[in-house]
Amino acid sequence: MSDHQTATVTEQDIAAVKDYLMSLQDRICAELEGLEPNTRFHQDAWDRPNGGGGRTRVIANGDVIEKGGVNFSHVMGDKLPPSATAERPELAGGRFEAMGVSLVIHPKNPMAPTSHANVRLFVVYKEGMAPVWWFGGGFDLTPYYGFDEDCIQWHQMAQQAVEPFGEGYYQRFKSWCDEYFYLKHRGEPRGIGGLFYDDFNEGSFADCFAMMRSVGDAFSQAYLPILSRRKDLPYTEQQRDFQLHRRGRYVEFNLVFDRGTHFGLQSGLGRTESILMSLPPEVRWTYEYQVQPNSPEAKLTEYYLTSRNWLENL
Repeated sequence: MSDHQTATVTEQDIAAVKDYLMSLQDRICAELEGLEPNTRFHQDAWDRPNGGGGRTRVIANGDVIEKGGVNFSHVMGDKLPPSATAERPELAGGRFEAMGVSLVIHPKNPMAPTSHANVRLFVVYKEGMAPVWWFGGGFDLTPYYGFDEDCIQWHQMAQQAVEPFGEGYYQRFKSWCDEYFYLKHRGEPRGIGGLFYDDFNEGSFADCFAMMRSVGDAFSQAYLPILSRRKDLPYTEQQRDFQLHRRGRYVEFNLVFDRGTHFGLQSGLGRTESILMSLPPEVRWTYEYQVQPNSPEAKLTEYYLTSRNWLENL
């Protein structure tokens, strides 16, 4: 976050962000349903006594998507939780509102990667201070069986989403993504990365909002072509077993490290079912599970999950 925030925020600004986020949820759900012949999202609208609430949308047991969720939430609280003040202790005790769209898609086919994205706005109100706001967001890809074509396309879309807003933003947010989505206890990245940024308020509110919209809009353009290419590829039971074991890494990250999960659970304002919709429906942990050397399964960690520069040869 910038040391000196000078741009102001109005009620109209916040309303515009909320309108965009709700429309983004609608669009992404419709686009994903376009790949599912028989399954649709189920909506669960929820409210909080203080005026907050959200729309949880989950799709399950589809021909393409085994489980997916695309959630919108807008919550308010009288006291920031510890996860939100770790980097800004001077804001402790302030009122806040947070809104965003968060999604996770777990395809059925192990050849198709899991994907995650979110975009969000946070505003803090504390007596004696002007409202403090920041944006965050990004998207990342978690393959089980990698394809160079998919990785390159994913990062091309990431670059195109943010580079118009600041020279070097892609490399900065890619590096941040690589560092953030890292399982320290495993010593490995969660996936092939993408974009991640948080506590962002560089420039005007309008400029920051425009970049958030660009990231949100780029997700479908990045992910749907990959899912379309991989959803019908043949696979074996052994490959399905590998997918379920690798999903365990996803669960470990979300429960141990993910800031959004911690915020939702610590604040008491989120909805637990909605927060945990990101977890896959089936997962396996086998004691001392190992893959065969020089196998496609070994190539995942040895080649694909290595924080490489996928655009260096373009």
